[in-house]
Amino acid sequence: MEEIEKKTDGGNVERQEIFSQTVRAGKRTYFFDVKATRSNEYYLTITESKKRFTKEGKQYFEKHKVFLYREDFEKFSNGLTEVISYINNTQPVRVDPDKTKEDQGKELTESFTNVSFDDLEE
Repeated sequence: MEEIEKKTDGGNVERQEIFSQTVRAGKRTYFFDVKATRSNEYYLTITESKKRFTKEGKQYFEKHKVFLYREDFEKFSNGLTEVISYINNTQPVRVDPDKTKEDQGKELTESFTNVSFDDLEE
């Protein structure tokens, strides 16, 4: 995908994503977007989006964004893996009465064992 720059209303340059992955997780949605700097160096943005409502009941999305640059991929990945391992090994699994223990174990294992930034480090 070719990088395309476009001006936003505020005059800022917005870069089109080179690659994007969306993960829906309950009330949150996570966006993993690969973008490029002006010198064509790839970086990752991780955005958490949560649907919220004003007092009047009007819907809006609260977003939090993290920028992760190539030189930090390995440290970030190592730190994330270590923290996930700590949680998996020390916190008891919450029981969902609507699911079997086997299903819950599978979900937990799948959600945390597929975390890898190896593809981005090439």
